[in-house]
Amino acid sequence: MAYDLTLRIWRGDASGGGLVDYTVEAEDGEVVLDAVHHVQAQLAGDMAVRWNCKAGKCGSCSAEVNGRPRLMCLARLSTFSRGEPITITPLRTFPVIRDLVTDVSFNYRKAEMVPAFTPTAEQPTAPFRMAQVDVERSQEFRKCIECWLCQDTCHVIRDHDDNKEAFSGPRFFIRYAELDMHPNDALDRKKLVQEDRGLGLCNITKCCTEVCPEKIKITDNGIIPMKERVVDVKYDPVRLFRRRRGGDDV
Repeated sequence: MAYDLTLRIWRGDASGGGLVDYTVEAEDGEVVLDAVHHVQAQLAGDMAVRWNCKAGKCGSCSAEVNGRPRLMCLARLSTFSRGEPITITPLRTFPVIRDLVTDVSFNYRKAEMVPAFTPTAEQPTAPFRMAQVDVERSQEFRKCIECWLCQDTCHVIRDHDDNKEAFSGPRFFIRYAELDMHPNDALDRKKLVQEDRGLGLCNITKCCTEVCPEKIKITDNGIIPMKERVVDVKYDPVRLFRRRRGGDDV
């Protein structure tokens, strides 16, 4: 059954902007992205919005819907109260390009900083053979679709723009964790992620986990284990004892 739906969409660019109301006809079973497409097709052909697969797998249509970072293609209209407008704004953590499109290049710069997979001497080239039980933990993090919702909601950079230089963010902490947990990776990144990538700035509020559309347990299975591994190395009593005695580090 069709009904009138009001969308309150942020329109503007880097110089400024504001919310504009649009009323369109929506159908049962539609998602927020469908309604945005109705607006774009009927009322605002110049509105900028990113989208691609419309199936929750490309991560393109990230936005803030009623203040919550989410994929518009997975936000069903039936979950919102009929008769009340739905507010859609661009990701707050990143600079606005135009309308709902933001400059997320910050994330690609952070991706370039991650030291690549470094195979062990035992298996220096593909194909790499390993037991499934040894890769199950790190496989979870491979589900990431890089929608940047976890990056957007993380208050370390959402509320403190000056932290961006020193902080990689939850998406890349699970990338470091994935490599650190890989049974055939030989590179130790623990010191790097603690001292140069800002792992210590994360206070594990789990806001990143709450918005992940792939249901990755970013905090519990990625960030906390990485923190534990860093502590194990940094405060290991045997290491500390040997340093004090002037011996070689382990």
